[in-house]
Amino acid sequence: MLNNITIEVCCGTVNDVRTAIRQPIDRIELNTALELGGLTVNTALLKEAKKITPLPVCCMVRTRTGGFCYSDDDFQLMLCQADDLLRAGADGIVFGFLNEDCTVNKKQTEKMVRLIKNYHREAIFHKAFDLTDMPEAIRELVDLGVDRVLTSGGNNYPHILNGAPLLRRLAIRYDGLIQILPGGGVRADNVAELLQTTGLRQVHCSASRRIHDPTDPNTSYQAVDEETLISILTAISHIRNR
Repeated sequence: MLNNITIEVCCGTVNDVRTAIRQPIDRIELNTALELGGLTVNTALLKEAKKITPLPVCCMVRTRTGGFCYSDDDFQLMLCQADDLLRAGADGIVFGFLNEDCTVNKKQTEKMVRLIKNYHREAIFHKAFDLTDMPEAIRELVDLGVDRVLTSGGNNYPHILNGAPLLRRLAIRYDGLIQILPGGGVRADNVAELLQTTGLRQVHCSASRRIHDPTDPNTSYQAVDEETLISILTAISHIRNR
């Protein structure tokens, strides 16, 4: 923990994990296809990540891009994926289920949380939260037993500071009831202001850059960039404790 701040890094490959753990971070959020917003992790990737770090590894379960309103078939697949990941050692599952009107799908969320709690792991609701009526949604997530919510304080990406006032209000109101994890657009030039404004003591970042594979220069993928991560950590280390 750096300067009493819990730092989570979003990783998409084993190499990302190796890069991230060279620095003083505290937790990994593991995804695939970060350039698509993150999709479900396969168990092989999780197992390889767990071989090289004792840090908690929370795994994304998301079957597709294009929103967060899932059919029954989609949802059953996601439950199966989550169960496989929990059996393989995931320390938490990251998910988000909404109805067509962008309210929390309580039935699906309740079932996912129940599965996760059967393994005594963490239930994390991802940035689908930012599409909801957040004050109402967070009350529902607390009631449903969600441990943590990843949020920009609204649909603000990449301008996360726009959501800082709401994050501050939620942090004060729900302190001790649910963890609020700010993420989405966290950079070295805004992380200190974000944490000082919100009063939160944890942060999520990707610290990534685009990589072009030489075999296909017209496409790219995201990878953790060590220099970018170091710059974010340096900014965090300079925050004055209140």
